[in-house]
Amino acid sequence: MTRRTLGPGGVRVTELSFGAAGLGNLYTPVSDEEAAEALDAAWDAGIRHFDTAPHYGIGLSERRVGEALRGRDRSTYTVSTKAGRLLEPVAGPVGNDLAHGFAVPATHRRVWDFSADGIRRSLEASLTRLGLDRVDVVYLHDPDDHADQAFREGYPALERLRAEGVVGAIGAGMNQTAMLARFIRDTDVDAVLCAGRYTLLDQSALAELLPAAQERGKAVVIGGVLNSGLLADPKPGATYDYTRAPRALVDRACHLKAIAERHGTALRAAALAFPLAHPAVATVLVGARSRREVRDAARQFAAAVPADFWKEARAEGLLPADVPVPVPVSVPGEDPA
Repeated sequence: MTRRTLGPGGVRVTELSFGAAGLGNLYTPVSDEEAAEALDAAWDAGIRHFDTAPHYGIGLSERRVGEALRGRDRSTYTVSTKAGRLLEPVAGPVGNDLAHGFAVPATHRRVWDFSADGIRRSLEASLTRLGLDRVDVVYLHDPDDHADQAFREGYPALERLRAEGVVGAIGAGMNQTAMLARFIRDTDVDAVLCAGRYTLLDQSALAELLPAAQERGKAVVIGGVLNSGLLADPKPGATYDYTRAPRALVDRACHLKAIAERHGTALRAAALAFPLAHPAVATVLVGARSRREVRDAARQFAAAVPADFWKEARAEGLLPADVPVPVPVSVPGEDPA
């Protein structure tokens, strides 16, 4: 599988990467066997970049990723994790963690901490769970409500870790674009992870974030390309950004699906192909919970999406005329992309 570089740091990632939030039992349980099969299927498909975080299942995702990679040649794959939430054990009886979205026992509580000490402690704990002596990328995770500490303490701590050679690349991961654009403009991050904001249904990253990254030679990792499932299987009741999708978005997704089928392709294939047409995008993260889902994602990613799909999507007003698409196309009266 083709690899791209995460900005100036030189960390190489496959164009399709594995997002391991689901392996932290996001919403519903995944067995250890199912998780191992999903990760093995990703490896068999040529995926060599794996993204996880302490937040995902209170460390469960990190432990499962580490177990699956144990024994594999460390020089052949890259791993990213995140910092900003410390996991502290709780005493006494515990319930479940579904209030945070994960079907695991609530054995720990999350403590927001973007201090320099907090970042180092978080990374040390992640390395223990992963069973690794280093990770390739560390992101500040969801610093939305902690901007001052994240920029004043958290980011400089990551910069020092990179200078010491503890990590290869640094950045921030969020579901919004404004603060990520600030990281691109005001710091020396290698990459940012943007979830859900550059998809067939939402191109808000195109306004500021992606042009800034391209101008400064930084990389953007795109997650949430299926918008929480709506672009995987659009229908009433489908989810979008982790909640029930509005009717207008369901109709839009169904319209895109009909165009895809008319041109002999799948909406999932188009959703996975779309972000990589922008030169600032280095890789697309796809979340999967099973071997079947991984194999389907790899198959759809490898499929060529016909130029006529992109042409009709633009002509129908479902994609802006100036948005980059994988195949240069134009509609009557417009210049080719």
